[in-house]
Amino acid sequence: MNAIDCKNNYSYYNHPQHKKCQQHQQQQQKFATSTNKFEDKSSDAIIRDDHARRKKIEEKQQQDHDIRIKVAEQEQQDAPITDFSDISRAMVAIRDGIRRTTCIQSYFLSELCQATIYLKPEFRQFTGSFKERGARNAILQLLAASSKSEQQKQSKSKSKSSFGVIAASAGNHALALAYHGKELGVPVTVVMPSIAPLLKVDRCRQFGATIIMKGAHIGESKLYAEQLAIEQKLHYINGYDDRAIVAGAGTMGIEIMEDVPNVDIVVVPVGGGGLIAGVSCAIKTLKPSGCKVIGVEPEYCASYTAALKAGKPVPVQVQNTLADGLAVPTVGSHAFQVATKYVDECVLVNEKDISIAVLRLIENEKMVVEGGGATGLAALLPGGSLFGRPDIIGKNIVVPLCGGNIDTTVLGRVLERGLAADNRLLDFYAEVSDRPGGIAKLTQLLSEMGASIKDIYHERAWLHTSVDRVQVKCVVELNGIDHAELLKKALIENGYPIIWKPRE
Repeated sequence: MNAIDCKNNYSYYNHPQHKKCQQHQQQQQKFATSTNKFEDKSSDAIIRDDHARRKKIEEKQQQDHDIRIKVAEQEQQDAPITDFSDISRAMVAIRDGIRRTTCIQSYFLSELCQATIYLKPEFRQFTGSFKERGARNAILQLLAASSKSEQQKQSKSKSKSSFGVIAASAGNHALALAYHGKELGVPVTVVMPSIAPLLKVDRCRQFGATIIMKGAHIGESKLYAEQLAIEQKLHYINGYDDRAIVAGAGTMGIEIMEDVPNVDIVVVPVGGGGLIAGVSCAIKTLKPSGCKVIGVEPEYCASYTAALKAGKPVPVQVQNTLADGLAVPTVGSHAFQVATKYVDECVLVNEKDISIAVLRLIENEKMVVEGGGATGLAALLPGGSLFGRPDIIGKNIVVPLCGGNIDTTVLGRVLERGLAADNRLLDFYAEVSDRPGGIAKLTQLLSEMGASIKDIYHERAWLHTSVDRVQVKCVVELNGIDHAELLKKALIENGYPIIWKPRE
């Protein structure tokens, strides 16, 4: 019997082996159909599915992280907040490891601000900022909390500590931790955002810290650092919201009261809130009445102001600012608890005010200070939010200059902005003849008016005037707004059509 005859036979179709074969064929057809359906999916659909899966994983990771943060915040709320006894102990502990900076009266700035101005040059610390106070205090507390047997083992072997610390920082806190970690034999890892100045990144590496570049701003870097601390069993040190950090920063307040006991106002830059929390606690404890503490923060990252309005720390959108060290999206919860007990008010400053403050300090005090360090002074200068107020005029005011770590390239741009804001660097457009000697006549007039030409550029192609005319852009250095007005008048009187761009 051939194969065809077999298939026509009833017993063939009812044979168990044949039924198994049919089931197998059906499974293959089903698999082929599902495969074809998968293949029919467009590449966009596959990508969307992949993104959806990744998003679910990221959401789960974020939920786990949020839970850990809430637990940590609850523990922090239950713990006692920083008080003057913490600051006093920190003062004794860190005394041998930091520089005591003396308040210096500035006669030029006093006249300019219509008050007696004292500058506290914290940029003269070893790593260029006040952050050393809190960093050293935090590391010393961790060392003190470690077991005696481990300390004895370290002293015998003279090796590094068996534990390490990690932090998220845009620069100054990282530098302080790296330096004092090296001094005290503690390994340091720092997560830095992409906006961190190159100078600070390079110096951290020079101090032996492990640097990880992660996050668009300090908030994202902080999230990553907290996760890494759990994975690698490192001690996370918050740069502005750790109790030891706040206490260390508060030692500055004790020194202010020692140097200027008759102080009326202390104007403090605000980022994450650790500095103003510690300083205000010390000031108001030593002088409960008769001295105000005013916070100042950049309007491009007003996290403390937002927290005051909301009654609790809330995230704000961070924009690039000259005060990069103050660009913290959410003020610290512990720091906010302390600060709200003592701080009288908080004001904002814009980028122009900050650039002028940096310029004034370099020109008149011969002090190179970064944008965040100059923010307090920015509020007191003419045009600033505190200038000319009745409660400011004639008072004794201390201004901490918190840091001096600024890239030279950034410093050049900041100075140019300061000169422009001061109407000492001006750009304008003038229309001149395109014949030989046309531009020469313009430059001759600028020379006669005492304007120093920094740049000049002429444009022919995109004008809607006669073909024998050319538009010239001039960048000139002047002596101020009065000089600028004289130059403008001279240009108009000499028949030059101009587009004038003075700064308000």
